[in-house]
Amino acid sequence: MTQELIDLRTCILEGRFADALAIVDELEGMSRQAILRNIEAYLRILLIHLIKNQL
Repeated sequence: MTQELIDLRTCILEGRFADALAIVDELEGMSRQAILRNIEAYLRILLIHLIKNQL
């Protein structure tokens, strides 16, 4: 999901609004559960990186 958000931001900044709306449609199509799973996965990765930086 992170890549989609990066792409969305890029499209908006470049004025490619049709592409941005297509990405929004894709994100809307994802189930709430899938979004939560993706967030959880990214939080795990973030925590691993934070722990490694502490050592």
